[in-house]
Amino acid sequence: MIPIMCRTSCKIKNTSSNLIKKIKLHQVARFSTNAVNCGVAGDVVTANLTKGIDHLRNPRLNKDTNETLFYCLIHDDVEKYMPLINSPTVGIACLRFGLVYKRSRGLFVTIHDKGHVIDVLKNWPERDVRVVVVTDGERILGLGDLGAHGMGVAQGKITLMTALGGIKPHQCLPVCLDVGTNNTSLIEDPLYIGIREARYPRKDYDDLVCEFFAACKKLYGPQTLIMMEDLAMQNAYRLLTRFRDDYCVFNDDIQATAATVLSGLMVACNRITNQKLKDNTYLFFGAGSTGVGIANLLCDAMMEEGLTSEAARNRCYLFDIDGLLARERRAGIPAHAKDFARDLEPETDFQACIKKFKATCIIGTSTSGSAFTPSILREVAKNAERPLIFPLSNPTIQSECSAQEAYDYTQGRCIFASGSPFPTVAYKGKKFYPGQANNYYIFPGIALGVVTANAFRVTDDMFITAAKTLARNVTEEDIKVGRIYPHVNQMNNISLSIAAEIVSLACDLNLTYLCPRPSNYEEFVREQSYEFKYSTNIPRFYSYPEKSIIKLKNIEVLHKGLLPRKRRPRPRSDPPILV
Repeated sequence: MIPIMCRTSCKIKNTSSNLIKKIKLHQVARFSTNAVNCGVAGDVVTANLTKGIDHLRNPRLNKDTNETLFYCLIHDDVEKYMPLINSPTVGIACLRFGLVYKRSRGLFVTIHDKGHVIDVLKNWPERDVRVVVVTDGERILGLGDLGAHGMGVAQGKITLMTALGGIKPHQCLPVCLDVGTNNTSLIEDPLYIGIREARYPRKDYDDLVCEFFAACKKLYGPQTLIMMEDLAMQNAYRLLTRFRDDYCVFNDDIQATAATVLSGLMVACNRITNQKLKDNTYLFFGAGSTGVGIANLLCDAMMEEGLTSEAARNRCYLFDIDGLLARERRAGIPAHAKDFARDLEPETDFQACIKKFKATCIIGTSTSGSAFTPSILREVAKNAERPLIFPLSNPTIQSECSAQEAYDYTQGRCIFASGSPFPTVAYKGKKFYPGQANNYYIFPGIALGVVTANAFRVTDDMFITAAKTLARNVTEEDIKVGRIYPHVNQMNNISLSIAAEIVSLACDLNLTYLCPRPSNYEEFVREQSYEFKYSTNIPRFYSYPEKSIIKLKNIEVLHKGLLPRKRRPRPRSDPPILV
């Protein structure tokens, strides 16, 4: 096959955008099952993963061969390629990461690198790094501790930041902090690529994380955005609280997921049930970092509706593996969830809690598959005409219930959104298109806005603003078919809208180095974004009107060619008379 890039300079008429379209059509037609790698960050998805990705394994379509085309394909058909880059495929890819690993697409910082982390970062070939996605692999989706194999998630997030958010690929850095793993099967696996030791104690872990944050700030600047990804519950909130006032940092699972869920609740309440957020009672199945993050942002939004902090928290009940978060229960209350502990009798039956508190919305973040049983779904349907069902756990096998089950056992009355994708549901002759409350609606736009604004802090106000912006992008057509989130093919426009609002808010809060302030935020963000087309090595030619003339010094440039300007004869002076 002729190398793709050699054709860019053959003819002036073959512009980069037209060329990409031709190449894309040609390459898509050649999708087959004979290739080896393309998918999660380019080389994670390989042979014999799942039947659903057989058509995407082509060596000509990975990032190494053609990065521009790789991102352009995703950008132009998000619905088709999203499941291959994000959940559920990314979970399978991480489970088999050692089997398909060929070369490093990110940076591994191990516990043995303490004391010279900045030297490790200097090994990365790019210096213009604006976004760092860091994970320690301890809580990868709903799959548990995958150690260094968690790098697959960081790579997938980086891919989405470019494909959906428009951040330039060379400005993104995926990092895995390898501090060991408590997964004995991985330690014994000969293909495991990480440190074959148990996880180090908290003090060693904290020392490494602190050194890493300081090194990023020193090497790349205080405006470098650090996104924490898939940290364990005991570390996620603690580290976010510790670093958020000194670094430009946010936690994807806590804050971006919370903003996504909040947006869906806003659409459900304000545009479907004609209620406010404060008119519902929320029961969370799972009180980890994600569940508490959603509850916190939801309370902030209810306070904007006029409730006090205490009244807002009284609308939220949290339930974990030990039962309802009651202060007097024997298991105690996790430190990050103490604000939601209630003076109530301990209760270990989730369905009984739904009945007792008359919950109108249940939100699952437990990673416990099929936890929302038919009896639980019927119970919540008794408390509202349009009950809100949000099983958010990933991957699909860990979801608390399926879309089909939710519609079947609520007589088609529920408003449904899940963390993983589900197919179209048919109920009594009507089709429903389940919405996916995935944080990819939020974090690309947040990242693009923070990077474009040169912001040095990320605040909760930014996530509430992002949630409102996302809610405004939901159309009436989406609502009619049961979606409370926009169609995924609108992701690029959504990210642009969110980024523009973030730039505006950062300027209002004086959290940016940007000066002067842009007059048109959306146009400003668009100009700074990655272009999904080939750069050209030939000059651009423009056709001027028939009588148009450009005068440059002594040359008149006409639309038909170059005509030298006639020189006027210089007057000759008489020679001097010699005496």
